[in-house]
Order: sequence, then structure tokens, then C-alpha cells
Amino acid sequence: MRRWVCDMRECADECIERDKGCDNKECRLWIKHKEDHNCTLVAIEKHGALTLHQVGARLNLSYARIKQIQDVAVGKVDKEEMRNELFVLDDGFF
Repeated sequence: MRRWVCDMRECADECIERDKGCDNKECRLWIKHKEDHNCTLVAIEKHGALTLHQVGARLNLSYARIKQIQDVAVGKVDKEEMRNELFVLDDGFF
């Protein structure tokens, strides 16, 4: 069995070995992109980090929409980091 850089699921390995796209549309990693065997893990393994344009093409969304989604996600991460820092300060660690 081939070893991948990222932690691939067995189903992704099977799709690569059979050279067949994944049919499990219920999987949260499934995307409609036959070139990447319908799997985000395979896409990352084959292409590395994707640009926002590449992500948009795979999801049939515009670059601007992908950028909006990214900005919201980064904002949530920043808020969570800030909460964690305040928690540490309130506990008297500093």
C-alpha cells in the first residue's frame, strides 16, 4: 500500500489504487472533482496547498466567496485564541 504525506484514510488509498473516484457523497471530505478522485485528501496530496482560485474551481464558487469564507474562519480562530489568552490571564498565570 502506498504511503502518503498526509494521514490518508484507507478509502482514499483504495480509490487511488483502483484509479476510481469515491462514491461516498456522505463523507465530509467528498468533493465533486473527478481529477482528485472526489476527495479533498487526494487533492491536497496531489497538489499541496491550493490557492483560493483552485478551491473555488473545485467547489464551483467564486474566488470572492471563498475569500469571504476564509475571512470568517480566520476571524473565529482569532477570537478563540483571544479567549484562551484572557482565560490564562484571569487564572493568574501572568
